[in-house]
Amino acid sequence: MKNIQMVDLHGQYLKIKPEIDSAIQQVIASSAFIKGEDVRRFQDELSDYMEGAHVVACGNGTDALQVAMMALDLKPGDEIITTPFTFIATVEVIRLLGLKPVLVDVREDTFNLDPGLVKGAVTERTRGIVPVHLFGQCAHMGPLLGIARERDLFVIEDTAQALGADYISEDGRRQKAGTLGTIGTTSFFPSKNLGCYGDGGAIFTRDALLADKLKALVNHGMKTRYYYDYVGVNSRLDTLQAAILRVKLRSLEHYHAARQKAAAFYDKALAGLEGVVTPVRSGFTTHVYHQYTLRVPASSRDGLREHLRQQGVPSMVYYPVPLHLQRAYEDLGYRKGDLPVSERLSGEVISLPMHTELDEEQQQLICERIIEYFK
Repeated sequence: MKNIQMVDLHGQYLKIKPEIDSAIQQVIASSAFIKGEDVRRFQDELSDYMEGAHVVACGNGTDALQVAMMALDLKPGDEIITTPFTFIATVEVIRLLGLKPVLVDVREDTFNLDPGLVKGAVTERTRGIVPVHLFGQCAHMGPLLGIARERDLFVIEDTAQALGADYISEDGRRQKAGTLGTIGTTSFFPSKNLGCYGDGGAIFTRDALLADKLKALVNHGMKTRYYYDYVGVNSRLDTLQAAILRVKLRSLEHYHAARQKAAAFYDKALAGLEGVVTPVRSGFTTHVYHQYTLRVPASSRDGLREHLRQQGVPSMVYYPVPLHLQRAYEDLGYRKGDLPVSERLSGEVISLPMHTELDEEQQQLICERIIEYFK
């Protein structure tokens, strides 16, 4: 049996090696490394996948979030409601723009923003909500969009971990994560479900005028060369990455299916194991399993990780310290106990290997080692 990895990018590459190598060579031959034809084609193809939403490619997922907020003409001190249980980029860009993050606790079952708590956090200074579709499934967008309509707020969907997931409305309508709010953002970091071989990101919107502004903002604020309509940034997806992403986009639904199959194996093998809570699937969203994250007793989590490590099984903790307790954000005034669900989850979560190349022999070993620890 081959070594177990958290993410097997090389194994995935080998299956599409001829197409990837050819795409790279074509870009090198063209020498159009910046704003080459593959960038335009990738944006068009991803737009088709995203059911017609405008797509603006950019340098990375963090830039995507920052540029999305820059496009909305926010003012210093404006409040943005978001989650403390996520990667730092979501809150980082809020602070970098001089805005105020208002952190609201998450649901214990799905790890996503609790809409009931969001409603109670809205003030006269609130301008927007940034739900993060964590680990591969959507936050409950129906209630969040309802709050936004009532209070005239924007919604930026952080879709870095859930590109391709569908949100299912009460009437049965399906919409792609990232296309429901004012703007959606995503990351093409290599380990993402759709990942490139470096950094990359994209911004989505159904508003054509907003899309035009976003296109200018990622290119120094230019619409016409050397004429600057906005204070922008330099955040472009390079042509090599776009060419790689075009190849991988064709396999994205296959990648999702492989992850869902692996998740189903874990679910069955670990069902009923005392002390272990497998991921909850919300009825209003599909799940594309960027991560497969268990909850275990806090007193057992680190011991389980060490037991697995000794057996050659990697694991990860996403995230060991919620954002409101991070040193860099002490000035926000949060204290331990303020957001108890996020704090509890940070001590309980453990993510297992999850990628497109997992085989059942590997998964059987992983599950046997977990069961062994708890028995």
